[in-house]
Amino acid sequence: MKASIPIIETQTRAAIKAFQEEKLRALLLYLFEHSPFYQEHFRKNCINIEDIQTLDDLQKIPTIGKDDLQRENDAFRCVPKEAIVDYASTSGTLGTPVTFGLTEADLDRLAYNEAISLACAGIQKGDVVQLMTTIDRRFMAGLAYFLGIRKLRASIVRVGAGIPELQWDSIRLYEPKYLIAVPSFLLKMIEYAEKNGIDYRLSSVRGVVCIGETLRLQDFAPTLLAEKISEKWPEISLYSTYASTEMSTTFTECEYKQGGHHHPELIITEVLDDEGHRVSEGQCGELTITTLGVEGMPLLRFRTGDIVSMYEAPCACGRQTARVSPVLGRKQQMIKYKGTTLYPPALMDLLTNFNAIENYLIEINTNDILTDEILIKIGTRTPTEALRERIVNHFRAKLRVVPKIEFCDIALLEQQLYPLGSRKPMKIIDRRNKNLLGGTL
Repeated sequence: MKASIPIIETQTRAAIKAFQEEKLRALLLYLFEHSPFYQEHFRKNCINIEDIQTLDDLQKIPTIGKDDLQRENDAFRCVPKEAIVDYASTSGTLGTPVTFGLTEADLDRLAYNEAISLACAGIQKGDVVQLMTTIDRRFMAGLAYFLGIRKLRASIVRVGAGIPELQWDSIRLYEPKYLIAVPSFLLKMIEYAEKNGIDYRLSSVRGVVCIGETLRLQDFAPTLLAEKISEKWPEISLYSTYASTEMSTTFTECEYKQGGHHHPELIITEVLDDEGHRVSEGQCGELTITTLGVEGMPLLRFRTGDIVSMYEAPCACGRQTARVSPVLGRKQQMIKYKGTTLYPPALMDLLTNFNAIENYLIEINTNDILTDEILIKIGTRTPTEALRERIVNHFRAKLRVVPKIEFCDIALLEQQLYPLGSRKPMKIIDRRNKNLLGGTL
């Protein structure tokens, strides 16, 4: 039997809106009484919280961004330090990491969030779930998976990232039904299995909740990466999930795979254009969020930097809530290259089409005439001109433009991908304006 859907997520759009507006008014009062940052934000912008009664009224409040969190991190905390029971931090892929202090109530909320999100993918009581991501280094996602699986009363196998041999040993021993993994690592798992005589298609695994890399295009069709995994391992179902430390909320696909489901009891979402106006349904813009039920460091109208679309139509699974599209890219990482607008995920997906590519690093620079340049460093055991030509032709056919291609030593490139202390591969380096950025998308 499937896990039950929260009642609010099956209500009418009008009922959901009224529910969120009540939660919003409570949040505004909480921030007014407890948040040094928002007290000053309201004063500076002449905001009377009594004037904010509806979701539309939110537009009267200026948005905030990552720079505010970096500059005034501690001023966002609404509770005394002794109330903090766990510290998490962002990965720092777009700048200085930001710390979030979580209270006991925040951990309960995090567990609830992940439980209802993983339930979207079909995980339920009694299932065994193998966690193939880090749970340490202040990584909120790993902690959320652990707490959510536990709340679902499923079983957890905490293997951690990497090491295909250990992953397969654990699958053989504990027979998990689900994995939580970076999708490109599944290809390494398959490659290891094929080389070592493991019949992975007869394993216990039936589903994978995929993190960190895009599985769907904007029309929800599978990416090349998803197609490649499914062709090799058709017995498993791939579920895309999207979250961030700042949101403390997860959007996960259900079995119909038409976007990540919004949980109205946990978060208010807006999608804004460059001028800060809300875009129409199905149009791309920057996801801007307001967290609900967060005690330690709630956020009001926080610009995530992620470019998405939202869809309002009810889902066949029974949920009436909005659905978020795959992330097109990060606003700061948009590339204008030879007249074409690109985001790194499009480049990354095309590179998965080549078995000869062991690893890669995308560097974005500004040239002498102040336009964007793209260099893709590729680690391969067959650095031939024939391979280069195949890659060039593939980019030309799919994107109409061709980045510069440079073959590199696999081991040296691996060191650049995993700098000391990194929790995930840094596949993108943006050197424009002398800013060093990176991260998986």
